Amino acid sequence: MMVLFYVFIGILVSLIIIMFVAPQDYEVNRSVVIKRPIAEVFQYLKYIKNQDDWSPWKKKDPDMQQTYVGTDGVVGFIAKWEGNKDVGIGEQEILSINENESVKSKLRFFKPWKSESEAYLRVVDLTKDQTNVTWGFKGKNPIPFNAFALFFNIDKKVGKDFEEGLDNLKRILEK
Repeated sequence: MMVLFYVFIGILVSLIIIMFVAPQDYEVNRSVVIKRPIAEVFQYLKYIKNQDDWSPWKKKDPDMQQTYVGTDGVVGFIAKWEGNKDVGIGEQEILSINENESVKSKLRFFKPWKSESEAYLRVVDLTKDQTNVTWGFKGKNPIPFNAFALFFNIDKKVGKDFEEGLDNLKRILEK
């Protein structure tokens, strides 16, 4: 009986150590070069509704219910969605728009789990007809949920979606 107690205590102590050692911050992003002037690329990107045309999540649930609050392309605009298990329930709110530089938004997920992240789209002028676009998000996994980061590679999982989305964006904007 004492052996089981020590095994239990050993596992518990190990889990506690893991929770305090595992990283709490995460960030995932991908980039693509688009053969278009920065102003054209940015003008398209600042509208959240345009993400329906290039984001892989819309393809994962074409029947998801979407509602909007405010004016798209303006700080404070909120896009809400409710979909299948692949997209869940959440919303995206535009927090800031820096013309021809970045669009930052807050992603709030309510189901299948609650979380918040800061999403961003950044553009950099490479030449007069080439723009680098970086799409990403970052946030914090509070203790004890940060321990899951050791077993679940969010970069690998979400990174593929970002790559697919940026490939779609490139095709659309380079037509």
